[in-house]
Amino acid sequence: MGVVIWSNGRLHGPEDLLLSGIDHGLTVGDGVFETCAVYGGTAFALTRHLRRLKRSALGIGLAEPDEDAVREGVAAVLAAAGPDTGRLRITLTGGPGPLGSYRFAPEDQHQSVLVLAGPGARSEVSRVVRVPWVRNERSAVAGLKTTSYAENVVAVAEAYRQGADEALLANTVGELCEGTASNVFVERDGELVTPPLSSGCLAGITRELLLEWSAAAGLPVREAAPGELRYEVLDEVAGGTAHLTMSGSIRNVSPVVSLDGSDVVIGPLSRQAQQLFQARLADDLDP
Repeated sequence: MGVVIWSNGRLHGPEDLLLSGIDHGLTVGDGVFETCAVYGGTAFALTRHLRRLKRSALGIGLAEPDEDAVREGVAAVLAAAGPDTGRLRITLTGGPGPLGSYRFAPEDQHQSVLVLAGPGARSEVSRVVRVPWVRNERSAVAGLKTTSYAENVVAVAEAYRQGADEALLANTVGELCEGTASNVFVERDGELVTPPLSSGCLAGITRELLLEWSAAAGLPVREAAPGELRYEVLDEVAGGTAHLTMSGSIRNVSPVVSLDGSDVVIGPLSRQAQQLFQARLADDLDP
């Protein structure tokens, strides 16, 4: 199955040329996006994703997206895509702009909106590696889901080179932060703990739901206090005294079975969290 694209009220194929060569999303990465898993032709947690799309757009100074238009695009691509569709992507850019980082005046801005549907492979487990690069928790775009993804491309390429599917990043002060496209949870001392948003990590939708659903189910899953999870906690995982789980819109809740090329054991709480998420997901596709 190929990719189906919606733009400006019409469906297109991947071979169609839809953006100007001076689109600010292309020239300087001036854009935001969301990725949703698709189950049975329905985008999972779409309302939460659209809420975060708005937050990211406003966070980088773009106008609020037209939610009705985006939902129209979502409905169109999902209706046109095949039954094996697994992934939906919504991209909003600043539209045609100057060749530099500054934007046109607001009255001269015309945003570009693309909605795409296509395949989305999933795995129930994750294989991760440590990489030498860091997240800047004080960045102007910390916690925003922007299209400026070059540093993630570099980091995940290194992960794939080492036979893994995700890279683990610290922040500038040595705290455990996140993966390139996922949040991380550490299981130790009978708890499953994820870095706080102050670490610079993205406020992941799967992370958010796992925290909410675990609290309702009585599972000890929580957000860490600032500074509680140092990057060195990964040494405990390597030594077998702690465990890791990754979360993301495509991987859902995915326990880690390999760190830096060596096998590690899935923790019991990590497995329970995975089972809880799958059960709740089946009950409500737009929680």
